This record gives sequence, structure tokens and C-alpha cells, in this order.
Amino acid sequence: MLDRRVLGDVLAAALRRGGDFADIFVENRATTMVSCEENRIERVKTGIDSGAGVRVISGDTTAYAYTNKITADELIRVADIASRAAQVSERDVSIDLKAVQPTVDLDIAVMPDAVPIEDKTAVVAAADAAAREADARIKQVMVVYGDVIQDVTIANSLGRLVEDRRVRTRLAVNAVAAGDGQIQTGFEALGGTQGFELTKRDACEAVAREAARRAVAALDAKPAPAGRMTVVMAGAAGGTMVHEACGHGLEADLVQKGLSVYAGKRGEQVAASGITVVDDGTMPRRYGTLRFDDEGFPTGKTVLIADGVLKGFMYDYLTASRDKADPTGNGRRESFEHKPVPRMRNTYIAPGKEDPAAVIGSVKNGLLVKKMGGGQVNTVNGDFVFDVAEGYLIRDGKVSHAVRGATLTGNGPEVLRQIDMVGSDLGFSIGTCGKDGQGAPVSDAQPTIRIPEIVVGGTDHSGRP
Repeated sequence: MLDRRVLGDVLAAALRRGGDFADIFVENRATTMVSCEENRIERVKTGIDSGAGVRVISGDTTAYAYTNKITADELIRVADIASRAAQVSERDVSIDLKAVQPTVDLDIAVMPDAVPIEDKTAVVAAADAAAREADARIKQVMVVYGDVIQDVTIANSLGRLVEDRRVRTRLAVNAVAAGDGQIQTGFEALGGTQGFELTKRDACEAVAREAARRAVAALDAKPAPAGRMTVVMAGAAGGTMVHEACGHGLEADLVQKGLSVYAGKRGEQVAASGITVVDDGTMPRRYGTLRFDDEGFPTGKTVLIADGVLKGFMYDYLTASRDKADPTGNGRRESFEHKPVPRMRNTYIAPGKEDPAAVIGSVKNGLLVKKMGGGQVNTVNGDFVFDVAEGYLIRDGKVSHAVRGATLTGNGPEVLRQIDMVGSDLGFSIGTCGKDGQGAPVSDAQPTIRIPEIVVGGTDHSGRP
């Protein structure tokens, strides 16, 4: 989007008054969104956003300025604004930019911008019909399709120059079921670093049917019991637990600020033996996959916890510099309007060796969680509360009836230390992770795991699990 000479001039202007590091992030983002409500296409929206942000780091001070006008003169002006954070005398700066080539191939089969909008609306309509046809008790369906093509140019004062194209496609379905005086909802989503091929082989219809099934299952569910009990979290539940109760606490900025329960514990046993937690930006077609992070550093596979021992953290450039470590490719931002911060990509608990069915079969009385809902986590101490979107009682090793209204309350590090069975499967979920007022696409995963005891909240207080 800009030639090397202009980028070099902008970086030189950013460092003219001093500073230890400067970078520029230039973005052009094309988006499409199609939504369906009340059995009709409600909204079709397309748009293009473009702009650039310049950052200057001087010691512990970070200055960031951005503009949606991408011209040489405007970027020099923005760089001058950012440079004023460094209070030293002016100097001449020259930066030699060298292009960095990607080592990860995203392999996009069908570019979204090559697909007529009529084909995208047809996918949404088909998903809507599939959800409604799944059960007569489905009364309302909302389907949202979205795709984004993001072209970025990133250059920094280390001489790195990256040009990259990111493509993501997503479809989400929310189904509402009604019966016997109740209203219940079911949600399911599909997404990845893929093009329009994501919608092939009836994948979207399958997502819609799953959302409908979950809503109907909740109608037939009984009140969840309350108390301490064994909980099995199925791989299909996705990695909400590891993302919220563990992942954020392993982001280096929270660790360095003392806002993480994992601060000062590198090299210590923080989870049960057999528990390995990984953040990987290179997994094919996953929603959080990137060739380069938003600072221009290559992504990779970062082992955070290995066999229960804390090995490291997720770094961006600034936090890595403070710890005299290498960036891990976790510097991410929502757009050119935001400065990068350490963020997760694809975070998961690695699979173990147990048969998932055997994990369930080992429980006499307990709860099987098949889908997690929303929740809250305190990263300072690791305490959490999560809703269970779909759960079932386990009795004598067999899956019994569905329950609704269940919550899980506990402490993330304690849960990781308690896990005593790890399945050989791995189930993913996708989402947009919020932090510092900005969102980033991520995916999370876990195998089937057994937690011997955790507090389950529910509305059935009979005392029988």
C-alpha cells in the first residue's frame, strides 16, 4: 500500500525526537455481513475501512496516533505527533527496510470477494430454513454471515517490512425454541481463516441444525442440581475454560503488571501432570491463525504449560523487551485505530491418551458439560463463574437427562491442578476475544477432561446429584 521510501521516512520522523522503537501499521479492510431474522434477509452490509497507526516506544512510555488518510504527508504528520512522547533533542534517523516472507500458507480456496452477494444470501437463507425445519418448536432464528479481507503493511525501526493478506469467514446461528410455557435458546458458530469454501458440504446447515437441537434440548431439560460434584467437560464444549480461566493470565502484560495469578511462577508446577497448554498461531484454517501478528513478527507454536509446569508467556514486542525475551507473535490489535497488546490466537489444552467415553464412564454421579456459555474471570486470582449452555447428568457412568441453569464456580489454576483424566479428542470453539476495549478473532479447544470436584450452581436443591 505504501512504498519502502515512504515507510522509512515515516519511521524516521517517528524517532526524530528520540524513542527506542517505532512501527507503522497500515490497513485496508473489506467486510461483508448478511443477516437473516424473522425468516427473511434483514440486512446486507459491505464496507471498506482503511487507515494507518504510528507507535513510538520510549522507555516505559508508548505514544500512538492514527489516521484514516493514507498519504505521505499525513503519515509524516501523525508520526510527528507520536514522536513528541520522547523528550530528547532532535536527531537524524535512517531505516533500511527489508521484506520478511511468510512461512505459513493460509491456503484460501475461494476468495470471498469473488463470490456474488446472492450466493452469500443463499447460504444464510438455507441455514435459516435448516434450523426451522429441525423441530416444530423452533419459533425464531437469527443467522449472521460475515467475511473479511484485511490487507496490512507493517514496518518497524528494526528494519522489518511485512505485507500480508488475512481472510476470515464466519457464520453464526441463534435458534429460539418455545414449548410448555418456556423459551430456550441454542447457539452455534462456524468460522476460520478460510474463504467461501467454509460454507461447502452443507456445513452451514449442519451448524443451524445443531443450534436448533441445543435449543430444543433445553426445553426438555430438568433443573440442574447444586453442590460439589465431579464434572466432565466434553471436547465438544470448546476451550472457553482454558481461554478465560487460564489463557488471559498467561498474557505477558497482565503478568508484568502483577494482574495474573501466574506472575512469578515460571518453572513451577501450576497444573496436573499431563496438562499441556499451547497457543498456536499456525494451525491450518483456525479462526485465530495468522502468518504474522499485528507487529509484523511471525506467529508460531508457543507452549505455555508443559506437563503441568509453567514454561512461558504470550509476548508482544514491548513485553518481550521488558523480559529480555523474543516476541512470540502474540501482538494483536482490532484495527489501525488500536495499539497492539499481547493476545491469544488458537489456545488449547493438548489431547491426552484416554478414550473420551472412558472418561465419562469413570464417573458415578456428576455433570457432563457439552457446551459452555458466558462467564466472568478474575485474572488476578483465577476465580471464575461460567454458565453451562448444554449439560447432562452422569449416573453410574452413563449419560442421563439434560439439565438447564447450571453454572460452574471455581479457580482456574486449582482446576488445572485437579484434572485427573485427559481424553484423546480435541474440540474447538470460536469467538471474538475482548481486551483493552478491542476485539480479536480467536479459537479455543480442549479434549474431554475430568475434574474430580467443582462447585456446580443450579436450581434443584434436593441434594441428589
